[in-house]
Amino acid sequence: MAATQMTPQTVVSIGDDGALNAELKGTLASVWIDRDISWLDFNERVLAEAQDERTPMLERAKFLAIFTSNLDEFFMKRIAVLRESLSPDRARLLHELNEKLLPALETQARCFRDQIVPGLAQHHVHLRHWADLSDAQKQAASDLFDQQISPALTPLVINSAETFPFLSHLSTSLVFPIDDEDTGERLHARVKVPTGLKQWLQLPGESAECVYVRLHEVVAENLAKLYPGMKIGPVSLVRLTRDAEVSESESEDSSVFEQVRQQVKKRRFQPVVRLEFTKGVDPAIRELLRHHFQLQPSAIYEMPAELDYTTLFELMGIGIPGLKDPPWTPVTPPALRGNHSDIFGVIRAGDLLVHHPYESFDASVEHFVEAAANDPQVVSLKMTVYRVGDDTPFVKSLIRAAETGKQVACVIELKARFDEERNLHWAAELEKAGAHVTFGVKGLKIHGKTALVVRKEATGLRAYAHIGTGNYHARTAHLYADNGLFTCDSTITSDVVALFHHLTGHSHPTESKTLLVAPLTMRPRFLAMVHREIENKRAGRPAHIVAKMNQLEDPDMIEALKEASCAGVPVDLIIRGFCCLKPGLAGETENIKVRSLIGRFLEHSRVYYFANGAAKPGDGEFFIGSADWMFRNLSKRIEIVTPVTAAGPKQRLTEILEICLIDTRQAWQLGSDAIYRRVEGDPNAIGAHQRLMDLASRS
Repeated sequence: MAATQMTPQTVVSIGDDGALNAELKGTLASVWIDRDISWLDFNERVLAEAQDERTPMLERAKFLAIFTSNLDEFFMKRIAVLRESLSPDRARLLHELNEKLLPALETQARCFRDQIVPGLAQHHVHLRHWADLSDAQKQAASDLFDQQISPALTPLVINSAETFPFLSHLSTSLVFPIDDEDTGERLHARVKVPTGLKQWLQLPGESAECVYVRLHEVVAENLAKLYPGMKIGPVSLVRLTRDAEVSESESEDSSVFEQVRQQVKKRRFQPVVRLEFTKGVDPAIRELLRHHFQLQPSAIYEMPAELDYTTLFELMGIGIPGLKDPPWTPVTPPALRGNHSDIFGVIRAGDLLVHHPYESFDASVEHFVEAAANDPQVVSLKMTVYRVGDDTPFVKSLIRAAETGKQVACVIELKARFDEERNLHWAAELEKAGAHVTFGVKGLKIHGKTALVVRKEATGLRAYAHIGTGNYHARTAHLYADNGLFTCDSTITSDVVALFHHLTGHSHPTESKTLLVAPLTMRPRFLAMVHREIENKRAGRPAHIVAKMNQLEDPDMIEALKEASCAGVPVDLIIRGFCCLKPGLAGETENIKVRSLIGRFLEHSRVYYFANGAAKPGDGEFFIGSADWMFRNLSKRIEIVTPVTAAGPKQRLTEILEICLIDTRQAWQLGSDAIYRRVEGDPNAIGAHQRLMDLASRS
């Protein structure tokens, strides 16, 4: 296991807090939107989905859960960074973030209380508090506590700082005073709500009813059974969030594998960045915890309703018709239909573009890797791995290929945040099977998504590649909208071969002929293409830029897009998450439009189009790959973007972009005032996701 060296390209950088440094303020200040403010705007668009009456009720509940899950990650990743070395600018930013966040939390609470709960009740699904249960239901819940909950609990007492119990990240706890009536002593106690149990407990109801009660309320109402002989005071519910940023300490005496393992362990004990309480928290308990974790009052949040909406994910298992989106089964790509399709023959016949989750990930990407593992003509199989699931078939195929004597190489990114333990596990399993496992390039994350198969054929060795926009993750492939290109075009596969040689062989990187590879060539190539559109516009030739990505933040790319706008080049940006570019400003960005699509699937694909003088969209240049236009992607990661040159795949990408650009159901438009507004249109219009499902069904 080894890491190789690559020197990142030197570019003007932005600070960790997303603020422009002094060198950039003069040129971009007027068009710049702070990334953290824009990120909260994105999460407000997620919250708006929960309020949309056109969306089925359980799907709306799911969006409330996603809003909380996103916010958890925001605090884990960003807040500690902003609070560190607090400057006046950062203090103002934190205040502004809080001013945006508090109303959103109130909106979330109202949506749950006034829309979701009564809406589910209309379908005989009742989310009840303990006080609203019948006597029989309370008894059933108490019996459940005795039999299934109490054994999983660990009642603790808080005596002093020396014995303060450990509170784990994103855990919910009951904290309350207890009085020993014999001795007159008052202590504080803590009971963690077990995460391994269902957080919504189903209780007996009428024949057509589904009645649920919160687990923490059942625990709270049965605390006397855990502390017999004690008088229990008012119970406060608390949830805490810890910083996810663990400082890296590289040691010559430890492997990358061991360093990452130690960082994962350290994360459990990172500083607390947020404490959440339910309304009416005991002031003494609030101060006890605030003091213990050394938090400022601004890090304390009294939640207006629920403490943890992520528990609503559990309710998606309710099988009542009409409460969820109609089920969707991805279709097999037409070229791969048939039980015995030869995927390598299909790729030889022409490049194949796939679009997930409309087209089956299993029948395309999994099929490609599995076929390579089973094919006796295959001599080598190589993949990059950023995130994989516990049930991933890919690693199993790689292991099987290695066990049958094929040369297998896997470049695993051990520092894929929150997936480190899973990646450590699969790295060890692959090594046991005899696969070559490397951890890529020192100082750069491996974020590119590509697989390479080398096969013996009549004409000699032929290489086949898959280059995608999403991870090799079977579960998220059903939820994330991504593209992938299968090709045996030697102009592309030769670059993929050279890239894997560099990643596994410690060699100096060579400049790719066709691929855009960060951090060496991607930003310069993208900038050159933007400036080519500017020259075409000035020369009277067709010019147009369409870019679809997750987020936009890189200052150099924003500067170039601003120049393109000033030259009259129309620029259409489809950006799901945060966008640091303010569009529509006269004389600066008036020719730039920014839209965001939020809906059933998470828009994850990165697609880039440049007209390059062509009048017809399908005749321009298309690229897909792993990189957003962010500083970290273009400067601090190994990213891979491939050109798409075949007519069929280019036509498909044209169609996908057009559907996204005309959507009036899921789309939001970013205004010159930095405010997102829903795109106006027929309220019953078919959204982009449904339109793409319909197209896939008819294919």
